[in-house]
Amino acid sequence: MRYITLFALVLLLACKTDKKAEVPTGIVEKDSTKIVKLHTPDALLGGLFAEVQLKQVFEDGKTFVDCTAKYPYETIRKNYAAQKMDSDFDLKAFVLNHFEVPPSVTSDFKSDPTRSAAQHVEALWPVLQRKSDLAIDGSTLITLPSPYIVPGGRFREVYYWDSYFTMLGLAESGKFDIITDMLDNFAHLIQTVGHIPNGNRTYYITRSQPPFFSQMVALLAKYEGDAIYEKYKVALRKEYEFWMEGQNATDAPIKHCVSTPSGIMNRYYDLGDTPRQESYREDYELVQKMKGGAKMYRDLRAGAESGWDYTTRWFADGKTMETIETTDILPVDLNALLYGLEAVLTRCYSNDEAFVATLKTSMNNRKDFLEDYAWNSEDKVFEDYNWVKQEQTKIKSLATVYPLFFNMATQEQADGVAAYIKQHFLKPGGLPATLNHSGQQWDAPNGWAPLQWMAIKGLDNYGHSDLAKTIAERWVGLNEKVYANSGKFVEKYNVEDMTLEAGGGEYPVQDGFGWSNGVYLALKAYLKK
Repeated sequence: MRYITLFALVLLLACKTDKKAEVPTGIVEKDSTKIVKLHTPDALLGGLFAEVQLKQVFEDGKTFVDCTAKYPYETIRKNYAAQKMDSDFDLKAFVLNHFEVPPSVTSDFKSDPTRSAAQHVEALWPVLQRKSDLAIDGSTLITLPSPYIVPGGRFREVYYWDSYFTMLGLAESGKFDIITDMLDNFAHLIQTVGHIPNGNRTYYITRSQPPFFSQMVALLAKYEGDAIYEKYKVALRKEYEFWMEGQNATDAPIKHCVSTPSGIMNRYYDLGDTPRQESYREDYELVQKMKGGAKMYRDLRAGAESGWDYTTRWFADGKTMETIETTDILPVDLNALLYGLEAVLTRCYSNDEAFVATLKTSMNNRKDFLEDYAWNSEDKVFEDYNWVKQEQTKIKSLATVYPLFFNMATQEQADGVAAYIKQHFLKPGGLPATLNHSGQQWDAPNGWAPLQWMAIKGLDNYGHSDLAKTIAERWVGLNEKVYANSGKFVEKYNVEDMTLEAGGGEYPVQDGFGWSNGVYLALKAYLKK
């Protein structure tokens, strides 16, 4: 039996060890009449999975879910049941006997100190590239038909929103074949799974990530022409349908869709309401501590779908994870991204008058929503909106630049955002994700490559080129300083104190690193212009 298949209709989730949660439906190949279940590690391993994760056999919970089973899962379960009560039972030894542990992607790569930072990044592309996948029994990997770039470190698979920012650098390197391959893979996932998962692992399939697929298509079309829009138009529309499933919601929200006076807006949402597979212990212990339940698990999972896992943007008290309420929030960045997707779809389907009219109505609704509900007229920034409490969250974050990136803001609003960023966000190494020092990785003092890019391009769109250039110079300088000291490009950076590493989060700082590499090359080209 093949445990991994792309033609999946059903995902089984274990609530604790055996209880099944809500299951998502996918798209099956047209010629196929066979329904195959796509299982996740907790469903396949039952009590063994929970024990391994809760007892922290591996320091990082993602290590176990990325292991490959050496034997059929039924055999492993039986062996565990037969041996676990033995007085000399060694759980870690059992796991190592029954599973192959995955390596880190860049663990054996040695940087050459004679190379410039740009040359180092160019040398890393082959290291981070994966060939098309072969199905392997006992693996959680969802196979992809074409090559792709992974971020690096613990991130051994493709990641959705990372890939757009990685592609910015690939384009500067002239690697359009691999960009095309990655777009083909994402289109394949949309057609077979029904959406682009967080990453190509079975345990990620209940959620997506910030919808940048349309921007990837637009990026390649910039270099290869409008035929690219035609090639991916069906996949783009299907992705839109995934995010807009439930758009007829009225009183109660349905999945990603929430009805507002301005029309349907979107939130982050995960079909699962159990601990995340890759962070099982962290989620389980937090929810047990708070006596939370399915809603709290879903809020944790939705925070992971946002890509900002985690940040005070999602916390009711603006400080602590214990108050997470992600699904109650209509994020500025997500609704701007969907505006961008709608804009690309109007181009792809210009001959479909009815669909274009629907899209334009939604685009106008999103601008109205930002104006009426997300715009903080006192501080002159965009803020996330809590649709349950019917108020802004009061958390200042770089999500405020997304409406500028997509040209949704007025000039007056853009001027306000620019002034606020210059006064409050601009640091020696660039821009932090928020102004809150919470210990979470998507808060101060950490800066992230994708947010620098969105801010720089957004500010440029409205004539704030000097500020954009300053941000780019400071970020590039920080990247080069860290590379000179460590020989690495890393996932995130401390923009406030350039002598310190970034921190926070559920795992150590990762090196590699796909989107940092991509944005660095793109900003070097930007500064030359």
